[in-house]
Amino acid sequence: MGVEPSSEGEAVGVDLGGTKMLVGVVGAGPVVHHRSEAHSAGLTSDELLDTLEAELRAALAARPAAQSIGLGIPCTIDRERGVAISAVNLPIVDMPIRDLMTERLGLPVEIDNDANVAALAEHRWGAARGTRNAVLLTIGTGIGGGLILDGQVYRGSTGAGAELGHIVIDADGPRCQGNCPNHGCVEAVASGTALGREARAAAERNPDSALGRLLAAGETVDGRAATSAALAGDEVARDTVALIGRRIGVAMSGLANTFEPDVIVVGGGVMAAGELLLGPAREELRSRALPPMNQTPVVAAELGPEAGMIGAATMALETLQGVH
Repeated sequence: MGVEPSSEGEAVGVDLGGTKMLVGVVGAGPVVHHRSEAHSAGLTSDELLDTLEAELRAALAARPAAQSIGLGIPCTIDRERGVAISAVNLPIVDMPIRDLMTERLGLPVEIDNDANVAALAEHRWGAARGTRNAVLLTIGTGIGGGLILDGQVYRGSTGAGAELGHIVIDADGPRCQGNCPNHGCVEAVASGTALGREARAAAERNPDSALGRLLAAGETVDGRAATSAALAGDEVARDTVALIGRRIGVAMSGLANTFEPDVIVVGGGVMAAGELLLGPAREELRSRALPPMNQTPVVAAELGPEAGMIGAATMALETLQGVH
């Protein structure tokens, strides 16, 4: 069985995204006692820190018994030094954010990659609860990944590991996005960004489809539009979502062969497509992975967009209580 969540205390958790930061004070259950949001897009590094401090102070004023703070950040992390190394969508380069926030607020601060804390949340409270080994994929603008091995988050040598979105599934594939120097990463071909790209290409090829009509009307054809059209029954959109699902399944087969997890959990905005995405992913996993790994359950995440915030708070509490 996995580690049981603590039944004591509250902590502040922050999911520090490239567009917004979600802040909450979380206790056992998990119960979110306070939540707030603030914009993070377009801020300088100083503005980002000031906004974060203001949101944390508001959370602590609302729940003054909170004992610690956890930050989930979409970047590579050096946890030992408490440094956020590099982010694609935030003005963060070698930022000693743990110590900066500790000095400003006077409480213990822990930091981790945002997908790691989402994996922690799903393991302690959500779709992977009760397992010992779990893989999490978060599919949005990019693809994040988190690993629970033997009941604990696996982070690699310095804390930058488990970048599962950068597993290569097509050596000659398109250039990956952001700061990744590689080609053919699963993020490059199966993220929400890739879904939008494939949807636009499908719209051009099929002008009589729902996507084609959107394109002709000058509407935005992106991943969200493709998902909506697929859910409404448009075959071209369903085929496009299925293509993305199959590519994700290719990556899942490698992950299943490597880790033999109890479960693969999939979250993120693209999961709005539900079984239209997961069904093809499961089929690809079953056909490609070795037995018995080809029977690995693939399930939807349960905590939704609050997973990162809940996981960051859980990390902070467990660190304070000596759970590693």
